[in-house]
Amino acid sequence: MNLYLMRHADAGVPRENPVLDAKRGLVKEGKQQCMLMAGVLVGLKAQIDVIIASPLKRARQSAQFVATEIGFEQPIISSEALLPSADYTAFQQLLAQHSSREGVLVVGHNPNLHQFIARLISGNGHSNGHTPNSGIRLRKAGIARIDMSRRPPQLQWLIDPRLARTIYASVTKSSRPKTSRK
Repeated sequence: MNLYLMRHADAGVPRENPVLDAKRGLVKEGKQQCMLMAGVLVGLKAQIDVIIASPLKRARQSAQFVATEIGFEQPIISSEALLPSADYTAFQQLLAQHSSREGVLVVGHNPNLHQFIARLISGNGHSNGHTPNSGIRLRKAGIARIDMSRRPPQLQWLIDPRLARTIYASVTKSSRPKTSRK
């Protein structure tokens, strides 16, 4: 299985009240990030068979924008295993439920998504709860691809909107050398 882990896109300033924070939706920049990252998935020919999102509004919206842009027509699954407070055991159970799929996109939150990535690729997926310090940073709307068929699972790539914009800008420039015309 190829596992794609996406952090929700920009949803503005967090709210102090947890009820209000759960209802915080994407801002304009967040919607643009989703469109850009969907383009990355299409450009890299990512096969997505199922999309699973945290039940919080910003994650659901991120998943929906990406799904629409990549032409994904199935319903998006909501899972509490992707909430900011979710633990690794719940995440493992979620992956086990979808292990027969070729491509799984999960949309969640920090800090647990980067901790899940670290646990997966370090081979400490069944450890005593200690989260390894991997140095992995998953920015808003960033996507990591992990090849789950390897032991331990292997991080294939991690792309965030900043990198995607840089790549896009460099490939859209003319590749022909400039010559003077007299």
